[in-house]
Amino acid sequence: MTTFASGTDTLTRDALTVLQPGFPGTTAPDWLLRRLGEGLASVGLFGRNIASPEQLASLTAQLRTERDDVLVAIDEEGGDVTRLEVRTGSSFPGNNALGAVDDAELTREVAHELGRRLAACGVNFNWAPSADVNSNADNPVIGVRSFGADPGLVARHTAAYVQGLQSAGVAACTKHFPGHGDTNVDSHHALPRIDADPAVLAERELAPFRAAMAAGSRAVMSAHILVPALDAEYPATLSRRILTDLLRGELGYDGLIVTDGMEMQAISSTYGIERGSVLALAAGADAICVGGGLADDETVRRLRDALVGAVRAGELPEERLADAAARVRRLARWTAAAAEGATASADPEVGLRAARRALRVTGGGTFAPLTEAPYVATLSPVANIAVGDETPWGVAAELAALLPGTGTDTYTGDEAARAALKAAGERRIVAVVRDEHRHPWMAAALDTLLTARPDTVVVEMGLPQAPPRGALHIATHGASRVSGRAAAEVIAGA
Repeated sequence: MTTFASGTDTLTRDALTVLQPGFPGTTAPDWLLRRLGEGLASVGLFGRNIASPEQLASLTAQLRTERDDVLVAIDEEGGDVTRLEVRTGSSFPGNNALGAVDDAELTREVAHELGRRLAACGVNFNWAPSADVNSNADNPVIGVRSFGADPGLVARHTAAYVQGLQSAGVAACTKHFPGHGDTNVDSHHALPRIDADPAVLAERELAPFRAAMAAGSRAVMSAHILVPALDAEYPATLSRRILTDLLRGELGYDGLIVTDGMEMQAISSTYGIERGSVLALAAGADAICVGGGLADDETVRRLRDALVGAVRAGELPEERLADAAARVRRLARWTAAAAEGATASADPEVGLRAARRALRVTGGGTFAPLTEAPYVATLSPVANIAVGDETPWGVAAELAALLPGTGTDTYTGDEAARAALKAAGERRIVAVVRDEHRHPWMAAALDTLLTARPDTVVVEMGLPQAPPRGALHIATHGASRVSGRAAAEVIAGA
């Protein structure tokens, strides 16, 4: 049973309970352990905290020596967004690949295996799945993180993912409410705006969230987006109309409401994290996610004091803070019970099987699999913050395992094609792209490569929006490690 440090009053404990901070390093710092003793109920893990499954299990055990019911959260979507395998690439294809297969039972199996691996490491709360309908193909932050552009498809796979993840004893957190798919701005950098009317929002954006709630999603994450049809003044994370009137009232959701990272510029540069956190709690959020970029005791102290001060100033009702803290503790109790009743059957190859099924191969009528080592030219865009630039992607490593001697380099900008042609020499070129349709320089580089070398193989590891071209075109619907392996197997005839 968790006991709290003496001298910590109920108001202060509740203020700490609703925070979900991050921290640096692969062991828990002293300040974090102290805060757990004072009432902090959740921590958030990122790639910086994970070196191996064994180390992660040791870290979560360390946290539980201070508080046995701590919620250990992680942003593990699989596919392009992985923290568990940040240094190698994910063993699971992401949502867009699963949507391309469109086998809800397969999605459920993938989510269960991912959840099983998280649970084995002591993680019991996953900020996933993304239920966003990617209706805007130019979306810079969702893209392959979405199951697709069709609301019905996204809804059935969101529900399957929630069921699979929670059957492994890990709470799902469906995001980003009320839907981040129809934006062309990344909320890590600025405040996106969706100008759809209420009828479109109800039929498109909200459908997957209704399905997630029906499937029992234990948590929902809010989006830092402005939706004037719902609230012309406040972004969703800070909007009582969206979180309380719509999500709680109209949709009847009774689980935990978590904010997206409050340090993201959509909130921090307009309201500041302290004021933003107060407004979010008052609007109906129950847990404040912070720590992707801010990961220290000073941030925790500032937010705790801001919430306590807001209650004492009458800006935040004390009963609202108490209700939020109670919902956090309720989820902690659910995870303990779910862990005992979880099904733990393992299927370590399900991710690779799913990645293989997700491939769309075009133009292979006269293509002969390569038998000699090629040259892989990776045309790489700047990764968005959710994905991060530390996770390797592409097909070069997987091709090198099948065809030793494979050469590779990464290119960007107007001179990419010329440099790649020079480096390749006489070797067959495999050009790897990511969202060609969003990057004119990338499309131009492919034009040049294919003009000079028509036998070039093209692998698209983002959204396959541009017309297929090349001697062989492979769309993987995501850039996970297993997606790269599946593509490499086709190229090498393995």
